[in-house]
Parts: sequence; structure tokens; C-alpha cells
Amino acid sequence: MNPERIVIVGGGAAGFFAALTCAEERPDAEIFILEKTAHFLAKVKISGGGRCNVTHACFDARELTTRYPRGERALIAPFKQFQAADTVAWFEQRGVKLKTEADGRMFPATDSSQTIIDCLINAANEAGVKLKTSCGVERAAKISGGGFELTLSSGENLACDKLLLATGGCRTLALGQLAVSLGHTLEPPVPSLFTFHVEIPWLRELAGVSVENVGASVPGTRLRERGALLLTHWGLSGPAILRLSAWGARELNKRNYNFTLQINWLSHLNAEKLAAAFQACRQSQPARFIVNTPLAKLPARLWEQLVIASGIARETRWAALSSGAQHRLIQQLLRSEFPVTGKSLNKDEFVTCGGVRLNEINFKTMESKICPGLFFAGEVLDIDGITGGFNFQAAWTTGWLAGRAMAGG
Repeated sequence: MNPERIVIVGGGAAGFFAALTCAEERPDAEIFILEKTAHFLAKVKISGGGRCNVTHACFDARELTTRYPRGERALIAPFKQFQAADTVAWFEQRGVKLKTEADGRMFPATDSSQTIIDCLINAANEAGVKLKTSCGVERAAKISGGGFELTLSSGENLACDKLLLATGGCRTLALGQLAVSLGHTLEPPVPSLFTFHVEIPWLRELAGVSVENVGASVPGTRLRERGALLLTHWGLSGPAILRLSAWGARELNKRNYNFTLQINWLSHLNAEKLAAAFQACRQSQPARFIVNTPLAKLPARLWEQLVIASGIARETRWAALSSGAQHRLIQQLLRSEFPVTGKSLNKDEFVTCGGVRLNEINFKTMESKICPGLFFAGEVLDIDGITGGFNFQAAWTTGWLAGRAMAGG
């Protein structure tokens, strides 16, 4: 009797985790990972600036789900089965220690994504998983007696008993065609994590300046985020902007990425506290130029530009600050408005909103409700998280669940 054959399409984080989980429980099964490109785990390689943001130090399953603009409800039960603490334990059991940074992101202690890649590939080789690169799947068809017939990019055919699609984000509808051909529906893909283009010269001249904790919002919507902000040569980036883009992925796409962004540079202060701080400056340093006296640890170059943008002349001293000028400066600090005129994807760490509809999947097993024997894991699903390791955690969890279910016979 031939061993059961399980084929995993996609050699990324979700695909490898599914294969390894399945192989541990079913060492008798014949398991393939087919990767259409020349390299496995390419996204792992580049993530976190080459360090691989493996997961996030959020160890409560319910709280963890709140980091997913799409997929929050669907992930509640999966995270109760396998969450961030389980990911940490899984890697540590295989000799890879993770460390936690101040913002909760978790990386390998080596600060190298290659550590994660080596761990996964070595584990797959030891488990006897058959790894094939430059091996795309052109077509997949259900066999009447059960199982699937795959047509590979080489022109060969490969039959299997169970099939897992872990092909990554459906950045175009064509990338989800295997799922569609087997009866599934795709939510239209739009970018999720992206930065904002702002064509204001003084802002772009401050490229490289960062502010620790700002409030960012889009007037007329419920989109609001707080966190670090980075000024760039093309506009604005940093965790606050990336999170805002994730929660607003569909709304901002509808607006063709043309909208007004409001920034509160001093989100821990209000107008009254700022007025009191200005009064203190009048009394303690009346002869100093306002542009040279940044408040509340704002970077000096940014403070200077915000003062000038509020209409206060460079030579104005604290003693000469009028009530009207004070009001304008407070408004500038608490409610700067910038016209956003486009977006850029977050380097190569692209995340897509959209994919296979979640109501078509059994989230206890990651098996299709439409096509028995077909499973899904990772970003091919309409699930995406904010920046900080959450997208990888969804990949580990859905891959683990699918691997266990496929091993179940």
C-alpha cells in the first residue's frame, strides 16, 4: 500500500510549519513542499530588516487577535490552540532562542533571519520532507475518487491525497487562481502595510527624524493610531503609520490613497498643558528665540519647522509671543494636517489585505468547507496583522493547525 501523499504549495513560513507539524505526527506520510521560486522562505529572509520578526510577546490569545484588522474573530479558536508562547517554545526546543525587544517584537537572539531559515530547512530534511524549488503548480484538479491531480510548471503531473495551499498574499487575483479553480472565492486584494507620500518640502527635508509617540488619524474616519513616527524622503513612515495603513487598507484604497492625515506631535499633552508650558517659557527665558527652544523632547529640527509652519517668524522671542500666534502653534502641534498623495509598500515586507474568504474555511482544521482534502494556511487567507510579528504568528498558527489536521488521516 502506497503511503499517503501530502503536497504543500508554497515554501514560506506557513508551508514549512504545516509540513513539519504533519511529518512529526505522520512520519509514514510522503510530504512535498513545492516552491515556485528558486528559494525557500524568501519573506523570512528579508523580514525585520534581515533579522526576522518571528512573533510578538503577546501571550493572551484573545488580546493577540486584536492585532488583526482582518481575521480577528476567526483567529480566536486557533490562537487558543497555538499562540505566540507556543511559537517561542517550538523554536527553543530546536535550539533557537528568541529575545524580546522593548516594543514587544521577538527576534532570534542571533539577530539573523538565517537562523530561522536554517532551523526550518534542517528540520524538514531530518523529517524526510521532500523539498522542491523552481516548481510551480499551474493547475489543480479534484480527482473523482478522492485526492488531487496537479500540473507542475515543468509539465509533469503529480497526484496527491491532500493538498495545502500556502502560496502567500494574493497581491493580484491571478495569485489566488488555484483556490478559485477549486471552488473558492477571493476577497479583492489591496495593499495593507504601506507608508504615506506627503509632498511638503519642509517635511521631506527632515528625512531620518523620528518622534517616539505621536497620534495619527484620518479625519472623517475612525482611523486612529499612536506610536513612533519616522519622517522620510517621500513622506511619513514608522509603526504608527504602518498600523494606520493596516486598519485603513480598504478605506484608503477607496480614496485612491489621496486623503488628509492629521498628526498630534505631542499626544501626551493637551492645549491647556501646552499653554502652561508656553507661559513658563515666557517667564523663564523671555529673550530666547522660540524656534531654538523645543518643547517636550521634540527633535530640534522638527520643532523649528513646526514653529515656522504656524506663521511665527524666526526672530520671534518668547516674550513677544502673541495670543494669536500661540493658538496657531498649539494647533500645529496637536493637529498638523498633511495631504497624502500616494503610498509606498513597506520595503519588501509586503502584506496584502484580501485572499480566500474566511467563511469558506473550517478554522479548527484549516480545511476547505467546499473542497474536502484541500487546506489553507498563511497569507493566502483574508487575514492580515499589523506590523510587529503578527503576520508570522498567523502563519505559524494556521500552518500548525493544517499540519495536525492533514496528519489525522
